[in-house]
Amino acid sequence: MKLPKFITPNFITVARVLLVPVGAYTLFKNGGDDQSWRIISWWVFFLLGLSDILDGKLARSRNSITEFGKFLDPVADKVLIGTAMISLSILGHMPWWITIIIMVREVGITVFRLTVINRGVIPANKGGKIKTTMQNFAVGFYVLPLNSSWFWFRDGFMYIAIVLTIFTGAYYVKSAFSKELS
Repeated sequence: MKLPKFITPNFITVARVLLVPVGAYTLFKNGGDDQSWRIISWWVFFLLGLSDILDGKLARSRNSITEFGKFLDPVADKVLIGTAMISLSILGHMPWWITIIIMVREVGITVFRLTVINRGVIPANKGGKIKTTMQNFAVGFYVLPLNSSWFWFRDGFMYIAIVLTIFTGAYYVKSAFSKELS
């Protein structure tokens, strides 16, 4: 698929961040319990998640990977997932403890990245990409108005996402300090 030159990977990433409030708006529509609006919200968050894949492929295909993009892309992921999780917790569709664990890790790693940025941006690794994918799937199952008989499936995805979130956060910090000692 050919895209116009003005649609750069960074343009897509910035657009993703700017469109996140649309997902929150649709999730809160009619008090957050309207099944139609929750499905619309799922589609909004799903398409924004897909834009993450698009901007990465576009950056590689155009050989236009930038320091700004390496920093902003993971931040956009955190804004997307954080907005969905906080919204779901406010609405009572997701336990706050899940939101707190994941958001403390995500914000903590973002702050950590900012403190070590003078050594260069540490790009996301494969584990981080898998973690983000699992978080997106898990949160997506909370956005969807699932029948309660499927909660075990939704919760199972979330538990895997939590384990990956904690593990990859620890690995990221360890890797950064290992590079500093090298």
